[in-house]
Amino acid sequence: MTFSDIFKRSFLDGYAAVELNTNTILAALAWTTILALYIYFCYRITTRRTFYSKNFNISLVAMALLTSAVILTIQSSVVVSLGMVGALSIVRFRTAIKDPMDLVFLFWSISVGIICGAGLSEIALLVSLAVTLLIFVLDRIPAVMTPMILVVSGRRDTAGAGSPLEERIMDAVSKYSRYAAVKTTRLTGDKIDMVIELRVKDGISLTRALSSLRGVDSVSLLSHDGEVTN
Repeated sequence: MTFSDIFKRSFLDGYAAVELNTNTILAALAWTTILALYIYFCYRITTRRTFYSKNFNISLVAMALLTSAVILTIQSSVVVSLGMVGALSIVRFRTAIKDPMDLVFLFWSISVGIICGAGLSEIALLVSLAVTLLIFVLDRIPAVMTPMILVVSGRRDTAGAGSPLEERIMDAVSKYSRYAAVKTTRLTGDKIDMVIELRVKDGISLTRALSSLRGVDSVSLLSHDGEVTN
């Protein structure tokens, strides 16, 4: 007997294949379906994106069921499990996940499929309830006010009468914002374009005040989600 035969025998003896019957399979898939639908409705309620992706939400349910079926199959045969590992290792997912919460729900769906497929539906239920509670509790915590971008365009007073336009703009901004930093100032003849980063609660009043200044042509107030791309 060679070392290879000894290794194969010890590996096969140490692998305990699970005898699955119809009731066990149906129970695992039923629990997976229930929890996957629960994830579906949680994602539908908690998502705040303007363009809700129904296809992604449906894929969460399908992902949980497929993962559960894979785990059930792996438990039945070591040969099948090794074949699935080899087959799944060549799969490449190239769809970018831009929202971190989408990644959380995707991993949640896969985890439910794995846990239910392993026959531990109680753990999957408790974990799902705990994740839901944490998501809703943490979502209620007020976030720090994110900076906004103010873009002001206008014409400078080249005659020298009165204070410069940029000073009058900053005076108006200081009345509505405690934090304001000039990021860019561009001068082209008598034209001036200013980009200001600020934190403001009443953006409408600020834009109205700036629009009423003499020499201001346009005012734009932009918000962003805090992500920076190079």
